[in-house]
Amino acid sequence: MKSLQQQFEQTRKRTEEICEPLETEDFVVQPMNNVSPPKWHLAHTTWFFEQFVLVKFNSNYKEFHADYAFLFNSYYNNLGERTQRDHRGFMTRPGVNKVLEYREYVTRAVLQLLDQNDTPEMLKLIEIGINHEQQHQELLVYDIKYILGTQPTFPALGRFFELEEEEYSHEWIEFTEGVYTIGNTGNSFCFDNEMPQHKHYLQAFEISSKLVTNAAYLEFIEDGGYENFNYWHDEGWHFLKDNQIKSPLYWHYKNGEWLQYTFNGLKKINPEEPVMHISMYEAFAFAEWKGMRLPTEFEWEVAASKLKWGKLWEWTQSAYLPYPGFTKAPGALGEYNGKFMINQMVLRGASVATPKGHKRHTYRNFFHAASRWIFSGIRLVKK
Repeated sequence: MKSLQQQFEQTRKRTEEICEPLETEDFVVQPMNNVSPPKWHLAHTTWFFEQFVLVKFNSNYKEFHADYAFLFNSYYNNLGERTQRDHRGFMTRPGVNKVLEYREYVTRAVLQLLDQNDTPEMLKLIEIGINHEQQHQELLVYDIKYILGTQPTFPALGRFFELEEEEYSHEWIEFTEGVYTIGNTGNSFCFDNEMPQHKHYLQAFEISSKLVTNAAYLEFIEDGGYENFNYWHDEGWHFLKDNQIKSPLYWHYKNGEWLQYTFNGLKKINPEEPVMHISMYEAFAFAEWKGMRLPTEFEWEVAASKLKWGKLWEWTQSAYLPYPGFTKAPGALGEYNGKFMINQMVLRGASVATPKGHKRHTYRNFFHAASRWIFSGIRLVKK
């Protein structure tokens, strides 16, 4: 119980720490539909504990504000109506200070409830809420970078979730043909999409020990990779042309050199750092250009124990689908993962923005193939 209380308090504090460098105006804007304002993240993660825990397990609990159940619901249809996702940046009210009051109110109420109630069902929901908020901490980092990185002055926050070179030699790691065990046993916390554990047959494969670097990706650009449709999925090619994309997100060609926006401002690209902010479309095209391919999520999981990972999420060529025997939880919790198992691609690993505890071999991250603002990179497999 005590450890769960500490984890809860630390998680709530960490979310607010990530937002500390922001100006008040930074909390409100929504420059694209997939980016949520930081104020909304602060409120939504609070809404989760209020609606899933306090309303359910504390009959005397008084909701902080009657409108918040509507304003800060994300996609849980079982819990009622909600604001449209692309309207989150329209909400100037409640203000940032009021949202912080809301957070303090709910945090205090959850801690009081933990002192009075230790039923397994409630503790499980608080554990899920903690992991849910930790997921939003990483999304916060993505969204803050997009908010700042699309501004004309490229504002700097200082050394904040920076990438570093991979300082080890490159090799191809071989795996033999066979039947492998995939998935989480569920003995410690995991999300429902990581289960059930099952068997999966793989052909022999060789996987790179390192992520693709900026230098290697620059060769792809200079060789006309963004101009040759033969490397691209048809959908990716249309995405490229419709959005006039010619390089990774946050890359800028100025005065004869490539620069990259980081939280420390605009700086020269380090050729030895892993290339990041890559869509699955771009990752696939690069692999085609190299005469290689992306790993499947199953190959990645089998190889994970021999890989150094955690700098960037790594695109796989696997569609996000349920494992054999997967079942959705009843009610609102069943909407957490299962309803998104269509038109998404799986990423594996972790990134420099991933909270501790989420860096496990079986973790299945998922985004649409067009996503570029996430902290994503490329690992190759020989065909």
